[in-house]
Amino acid sequence: MNDVLDVALRLLAVFAAFLVLPLVVGQTEHKVMAHMQGRLGPMYAGGFHGWAQLVADGVKFAQKEDVVPAEADRRVFRLAPAVALLPYLLVLLAIPVGPDTVGQVVDAGVFFVLAVMGVGVLGSLMAGWASANKFSLLGGLRTAAQLLSYELPMLLAAASVAMAAGTVSLTGILDAFEWWWLPWQIVGAVVFFVAGLAELQRPPFDMPVADSEIIFGAYTEYTGMRFALFLLAEYAGIVVLCGLTTVLFLGGWHGPLGADGLGWLWTLLKTAVLAFVVIWLRVSYPRMREDQLQRLAWTVLVPLALAQIALTGVVKVVL
Repeated sequence: MNDVLDVALRLLAVFAAFLVLPLVVGQTEHKVMAHMQGRLGPMYAGGFHGWAQLVADGVKFAQKEDVVPAEADRRVFRLAPAVALLPYLLVLLAIPVGPDTVGQVVDAGVFFVLAVMGVGVLGSLMAGWASANKFSLLGGLRTAAQLLSYELPMLLAAASVAMAAGTVSLTGILDAFEWWWLPWQIVGAVVFFVAGLAELQRPPFDMPVADSEIIFGAYTEYTGMRFALFLLAEYAGIVVLCGLTTVLFLGGWHGPLGADGLGWLWTLLKTAVLAFVVIWLRVSYPRMREDQLQRLAWTVLVPLALAQIALTGVVKVVL
């Protein structure tokens, strides 16, 4: 009975985090972008510092009409937002937050989280194909092309830290983590983080939703709460990417100089800092062209990831 209760509480905690953390990231993005770009709009709703901006956005989406195009494949069209969102909930289950704080221990955690994250692209493909809109279809195809290009460097970068730890378990990687890994794993961390941004279609890698070219890509025909679910999936993806980068490359719950007493708060703090970097990049860099995107993946990130794996092998043999 105690085991069942323990599992239920862990699942409830993960689900609560899945509902709260993406909304916090969304609210933070409003504020950070407003300060960096001098935009006062998000500072008014609710009074002090625009605290009710997130509530206002939710009310706005709830009030909008749920429109389905006449020629759309209605079942696929309605299912696509859930397919885009739910993989990130499954990934959160496998991310260890503290020494004994994880939704579900997965022995092959690295492979599991990367495989499940790749499923999310099906939501964009389904939305693009089912919308009966050529701009939506182009956006869905661009999303698939981006996934194919950036899945490889992301996997190679994760493989380097798995080699260093001698395990593909996320919990095992954290148990084996040493702070002296940082100088020679930093390249892998950058490759993993940049490739993850491209998979999430975050600026400057947001060609699949380039409003100046294809309106809003695969999501052009979506309105109301269905569109809000796609936005929630984007913010959930940011939480997952930053959490995985923290676990794989930044020591997760391990604090500097052996200060591990904060436990899961270290994981949350590092994830928050990386989420701020994601927002910062959105404000700071213009959108890349499609050819620049592919060139970055195949001529820069893949060679760097392979070099990181080679360096990891040398370090393992020498030490």
